[in-house]
Amino acid sequence: MVQSEVVPGLGTWFLSSATMVARFAIAAVLAGVIVLWRSGDFRLTRGEVWQGAGLGFFGGLGMLAQVDGLAHTEASTSAFLTQGTVFFIPVVKAITSRKLPVAREALCCLLALAGIAVLSGFDWRRLHMGRGEWETLVAAMLFTGHILWLERAAFRGNDSLKASVVMFATIAVLCLPLLWVTGGGAREATVLFKPVASWWLLAVLVGPCTLMAFLWMNRWQPHVSAMTAGLIYCFEPVFASVLALFLPVWIGQMAGVGYANEALTTTLLLGGGLILIANVLMQWPAHTGGVMNEHGS
Repeated sequence: MVQSEVVPGLGTWFLSSATMVARFAIAAVLAGVIVLWRSGDFRLTRGEVWQGAGLGFFGGLGMLAQVDGLAHTEASTSAFLTQGTVFFIPVVKAITSRKLPVAREALCCLLALAGIAVLSGFDWRRLHMGRGEWETLVAAMLFTGHILWLERAAFRGNDSLKASVVMFATIAVLCLPLLWVTGGGAREATVLFKPVASWWLLAVLVGPCTLMAFLWMNRWQPHVSAMTAGLIYCFEPVFASVLALFLPVWIGQMAGVGYANEALTTTLLLGGGLILIANVLMQWPAHTGGVMNEHGS
């Protein structure tokens, strides 16, 4: 909203691409500084390069497909289809392991999907598979690849911080050509960041939304299963709905644009509740039926 007033006439693709390049290029530099400050050694192993490039490929292309898909479908449909990871993960795992998910896992996935459908206001009767819907499904598949790529045992010994630097740089490089493809260029992209509001908004994207989120994700997600991670990530639209109750007006006042808060609705409580139940059920200790394990417990 701020940048569209600076350079009118350029589409959302260009605005999104410019922000993606700036966001992830700065994140790559800052993460690299952290690596040097921490160890003074920036040498990368082949595994760290391979892991980071894969994460950047899946994550970067996934975000681009999601952005373009959103321009050609309803927000509720995009929100629902983007969380298709919770469906695609067990399907991929079942195919690769040749074993069906257990009943509890299937139930948790269905509960989470139901919660997302309620939360987003998704209406099955209005679904039609056009460009936006297909692109959003592709985005969900790519995000599934991102989650499963982190689970690979071959990457367990990697330095997640170094792999994250490669990931951030890969996303920035993937998005860079779009500055010209979408009708703009480097000069127009630079002009977008002249307003002071653009810089502090970008700082929020780079700080908590990129460095903190992805560094923690890349560090800690391998300690849980991909299925569990997919369910936890279903909380994203829940958090977005809660923050939308009070953040928009505050952000709008700081940025000098009109940005209204959303209202608390029963869909937030019901949809968020279903997602919460799915996560609690997934983590609930399985009943052993009184059979002792090899340790006698």
